[in-house]
Amino acid sequence: MRILNRSHILWFLFVIAATVAAAWVYLGNFAPARLPAGIKLPAILVQPRSEHHSIGGTPVGLTFGAIAFAIFVFGLLLSLRKRVVLWPIGSVQSWMRAHIWLTLLTIPLVIFHSGFRLGSPMTTLLMILYAIVMVSGIYGLILQHRIPQMMKEQLPREIIYEQIPYVRSQLFQAAEKLCHSLQMATPIPVPAGPAAPDETPAPGTDPASESALVIFLEDQVLPYLRAVRGNRLPLANRDFAADTFRFVKLRVADSYYGRVEEIRAWCDQRRLLDLQTRLHHWLHNWLFVHVPFSFLLVILTAWHAFVTVFYY
Repeated sequence: MRILNRSHILWFLFVIAATVAAAWVYLGNFAPARLPAGIKLPAILVQPRSEHHSIGGTPVGLTFGAIAFAIFVFGLLLSLRKRVVLWPIGSVQSWMRAHIWLTLLTIPLVIFHSGFRLGSPMTTLLMILYAIVMVSGIYGLILQHRIPQMMKEQLPREIIYEQIPYVRSQLFQAAEKLCHSLQMATPIPVPAGPAAPDETPAPGTDPASESALVIFLEDQVLPYLRAVRGNRLPLANRDFAADTFRFVKLRVADSYYGRVEEIRAWCDQRRLLDLQTRLHHWLHNWLFVHVPFSFLLVILTAWHAFVTVFYY
């Protein structure tokens, strides 16, 4: 989702205002001397003296932590909202905007809750998990902002992702069919004596050109089009492929240039399919880190809150 548009302005202003308010409450309770004289915290927002030695266990600290935990839970509900398309509680886009900005709001809330300290091993583990979730989420947000633009610039025609294996198989079958037809048309060389009547080249054909194309197809094109990961083969490199096809044209007659260009179009299409596959993986694979760590963070945060409230 692109965040550089007007639909995010109100959320941006809300997060700024909420961060300022949270900082005001934090400083007013734990460092009142740092506040300017004219903006002292109202007495109603000043917490009573607490026996807890850590900020996280005080009423204000617990409030910061509870709000952050509620946002964590809301973030997990986004995956459910995406699956229930007809759920009449806001659109998926509005949920996504709320997810992005409320999650960013948790950064100051978590910092204020912890009092700028890591604390016990349990809270240190929670902070590490939180950092992983936030970094992976911001990384995914950057990808969702950049990858669609890259697809628009580098892919003339985007194929439905699920159809890519089928299109790749069609390209391979077309090249294989061409190779087979050239093999059938190319006469088998005879060591000596005149050619038999059925070995005479068809009118308008060039056996040498067809033989060169067969060798090229078998040695480079078919392995490239058949490969599961074509980016490991030479023809995946655009510059190498351009030089290779120029060299192939030097070995065939002018009448076969159309065939060479047809083969080149297949390889170019395979290269674009591989590019789309890579971009798709970059766009979605970060979720394999972000989602499970988010679930783990919510579970351990719930346990942390239970222990803090009832045992300390």
